[in-house]
Amino acid sequence: MKNKTFKTLDEQIAILKAKNVVVDDYDYVKDILLRENYFFISGYRHLFVKSVIEKNYIENTNFRELYAMFYFDRQLRNILFKNILIVENNIKSILSYIMSKNHGFKEQNYLNPNNFIKDSRRNKQVNDLLKKMHRQIRVNGKQHTATSHYINNYGYIPLWVVVKVLSFGIVGELYTILKAEDQKEIADVFKVSVDNMLDFLPILANYRNLCAHEDICYEHRTQKEIANNRFHELLDIPKMDGEYIYGKNDLFSLVLILKHLLSHDDFTLMLNEMSFEIDLLAGRLKVINITKVLDKMGFPLNYQELARMN
Repeated sequence: MKNKTFKTLDEQIAILKAKNVVVDDYDYVKDILLRENYFFISGYRHLFVKSVIEKNYIENTNFRELYAMFYFDRQLRNILFKNILIVENNIKSILSYIMSKNHGFKEQNYLNPNNFIKDSRRNKQVNDLLKKMHRQIRVNGKQHTATSHYINNYGYIPLWVVVKVLSFGIVGELYTILKAEDQKEIADVFKVSVDNMLDFLPILANYRNLCAHEDICYEHRTQKEIANNRFHELLDIPKMDGEYIYGKNDLFSLVLILKHLLSHDDFTLMLNEMSFEIDLLAGRLKVINITKVLDKMGFPLNYQELARMN
């Protein structure tokens, strides 16, 4: 087994140059590698290499282009993250309102196993999730001003406050064990089906965590796919073997989810911000075309039309 050994900044630059990367400002490249880490920047190299077999970069590939991809992905994550947080807050607020209205707002009410799906095959899931919620309330409750206020003054924490200390992953899982009528009431607020919500929530949680930890975002693929919807057809997304090639488990599928769940104004602003970053990147790329990046993202060339669709 080969060992990876420490490389100085000078050695890292020498490796890049040996692979045909143009370094036109040595101090600039050195500073970027120190601040951002060679490993993370090299995560974007496959766009610029000649082939999977030949690992050398395309002739005249400048380090600035490699860094431009890295920086673009960071900006993309920032845009997506703040909008996923909007959706997260909306879902938590709507779920807590509907559950409190239908079942009560004290812990003994909203954490009562009788308020959830009745299916012997899922009893363990219900019990495990309620234990997780009890644990998060116990561990995190005293660390937040609002939750500690309710504990100290009322002796309980209402659900609309509890959701602030619950992770998005747990809230998404909570939705899966709600009674069918509660699931539908929540989904109806967003004008989507329960099946849509069941698909959307784990994908949103996956991208939320990816963005929060600065992982590569633009070409990420999720295990779960979203169902075909009217936007696939309206955008005339091409098919291969009867399946749409974009907008199923790629970054564009996340955009389609946000199209369903964000307000019109929030979605339009998000898409405009993404379009600005894509145009900025297009101007910085020389040896590859922006269409190659869009393809990796799962974006059709007419993606901007989505903002005008209802």
